Amino acid sequence: MANSKSAIKRIAIAERNRLRNKAYKSSIKTLMKKYFAAVDSYGAEQTPENMTVVQDTMSAAYSKIDKAVKRKVLHRNNGARKKSRLAKALAKATAATS
Repeated sequence: MANSKSAIKRIAIAERNRLRNKAYKSSIKTLMKKYFAAVDSYGAEQTPENMTVVQDTMSAAYSKIDKAVKRKVLHRNNGARKKSRLAKALAKATAATS
């Protein structure tokens, strides 16, 4: 157990940051799964309605990834890699039917 006041404070700060980071990472994973499901449904049936769902979920995922990078939850390259993965999935789905 911590003996000094500053060490006790650092433990509290580390726990707060851990919970914040966990929340961001969890929500990013959830949004990415929703996006991949939307892309799969768009790949199966390419309709304008499905495309708007894909665009909305992509926007939400990109936004959450950018916020996590801004708050140093994710490294810049990790965020870029996740966004690239999202874009690549959509490109693959649209190229498969073309």
